[in-house]
Amino acid sequence: MEFTDRPRRLRTDGIRPLVSETTLDATDLVAPVFVDATTDERVPIESMPGHERVPVAEAADRVAEVREAGVEAVIVFGIPESKDPEGSRAYARNGVVQEAVRAITAETDAYVITDVCLCEYTDHGHCGVLEDHAEDDPTLTVENGPTLDLLAETAVSHAEAGADMVAPSASMDGMVGAIRAALDDAGHDEIPIMSYAAKYESAFYGPFRDAADGAPAFGDRRHYQMDPANAREALREVALDVEQGADVLMVKPGLPYLDIVRAIREGYDHPVAAYNVSGEYAMLHAAAEKGWLDLDAVARESLLSMKRAGADLIITYFAERVARQLD
Repeated sequence: MEFTDRPRRLRTDGIRPLVSETTLDATDLVAPVFVDATTDERVPIESMPGHERVPVAEAADRVAEVREAGVEAVIVFGIPESKDPEGSRAYARNGVVQEAVRAITAETDAYVITDVCLCEYTDHGHCGVLEDHAEDDPTLTVENGPTLDLLAETAVSHAEAGADMVAPSASMDGMVGAIRAALDDAGHDEIPIMSYAAKYESAFYGPFRDAADGAPAFGDRRHYQMDPANAREALREVALDVEQGADVLMVKPGLPYLDIVRAIREGYDHPVAAYNVSGEYAMLHAAAEKGWLDLDAVARESLLSMKRAGADLIITYFAERVARQLD
């Protein structure tokens, strides 16, 4: 039997890399860094093997390690020394992220992104100011308007500390517009916004909440994060963020939502980010520890799938490990 079309001709070792459709590079990756104001030494994160909370004094050293692996960008998360109902340490001039960013920008050449949310800073663990009686009434959670004011103040404080980009993740309606206006009014019109534009209420966030000490003290986040069943709603959310001035559009989580990454890539010419979240990282590690998967191979394949779906950049806990493979 004659075959005129033989795809295997292009799969031999010599030609295979020449016709590869998707490439993954260390410069595509963003490494999360956890800075902890409550400790003077590095603290391993048990549910995320290979990752630690680092004290403020070691934030720049930690980022220097990331840079040595070939990764150029980091996203900084903070664990404050104290918490309160309004998350006031999130926007304090001497807050953990602000102090860390000053050190990182002074001592490294990394591109510094900061997460803008209140969940790590509030004593109730929700992403904003609570509605009255929210703790007792399951139909209530976060009050949108007052939360926008605090998110905007937080973003400005990060810019003043030296952040190169801010990334609001609180899932509040209008947060991109509020932050854009506040940054511009404060003279930071050059600071881009990477919006967590399509952020789902996902079961894959568990290890992160351990890492950042940001789990809700009661209830969940279904009233402000997206329903995993919804795809059209994600495009509506993205459209609103674009209208309000978002510069980069993020999908979180990554692997379970590659259809959303693809839809945004096809619908918008903005850069698209995918967040390869803590649960995705932890489950691959767990399977590898059992001997069921090759960790390096599946990590790289996972990130490649996000690039193939349309992501321009990927926030991932595998950043350093995969970057060293690509070097």
